[in-house]
Amino acid sequence: MKKHLWLIAAFLIPALRAEPAAPAAADAAQTEEAEKKEQFIRVEEKGKATELQTAVVKLTKGDASVELIGAIHIADKKYYQALNTRFESYDALLWEGIGNGRPASLEEIRAEEEEPSEDAEPVAPEKKPKGNLSGLHKAYEAGAKWLDLAYQMKEIDYAKPNFVHADLSYDEFVELQEKRGESLLSFVLKAGLEADQKGVKQPSTFKLLTSLIRGSANGVKRELVHTLGAGDDQVAGLAGESVIISDRNAKCLEVLAREVEAGKKKLGVFYGAAHFPDMVERLVEDGWMLGSTEWVTAWDIGE
Repeated sequence: MKKHLWLIAAFLIPALRAEPAAPAAADAAQTEEAEKKEQFIRVEEKGKATELQTAVVKLTKGDASVELIGAIHIADKKYYQALNTRFESYDALLWEGIGNGRPASLEEIRAEEEEPSEDAEPVAPEKKPKGNLSGLHKAYEAGAKWLDLAYQMKEIDYAKPNFVHADLSYDEFVELQEKRGESLLSFVLKAGLEADQKGVKQPSTFKLLTSLIRGSANGVKRELVHTLGAGDDQVAGLAGESVIISDRNAKCLEVLAREVEAGKKKLGVFYGAAHFPDMVERLVEDGWMLGSTEWVTAWDIGE
């Protein structure tokens, strides 16, 4: 059970969201105002089917444009296939990923997964750098398998020439966390407390366990999807003091400014949707004009 709870926490981090409790009459005006805010992830009920959707938000500044593409780190395979096609259209596609360089290509990843031949020489284990997050990647991968979904790092081809890393290095991430006294666990706990205070709809433990026992991936997804898709409130509230959100956003927008200065006209930013409330605010303050919003389906949960 502890493993299952860790998996749930792992892939909720990029899109933690808050759903307000039913308001009293005195709070109705405040709730109505909150609902007018830009959304970057949502749940759409379509008959007996349920869809988790993320936004593609366009902003312009002069003759440059940038689209913020909300990432869900484990999702339907067709979601990633559509993104791979979309990414080809950008002069530069800025991507998130705490680390020191470009990930392996999909071909290299798949080659590594093939069983070595009996003649193959043993390879010494690679020394992991300080701040290595391979455990988190393993949790995402296990969660994808558990929920009958695909894992982003196994589907998006980061070796494309227009892909530009726009995130903290391992060393930068660890140094900033030490300065702030922050950890991945502390961020999750803080977001959870924020959620409790705002009446976030929690998954039913009974229904989760029932679905697990029955081996129903769709049943588990139905219990998790509304937590993922109900609002940006608790993460946005933490953005001003978080390495996970605000410091990484600052790094991303530094890279964006550099690419625009270099003459790139059509850009994309592929980041977890929870980064976007803070990111849009920063972009607008920097003179970017908010434009259209398109919605793409990351989870399509059938009957």
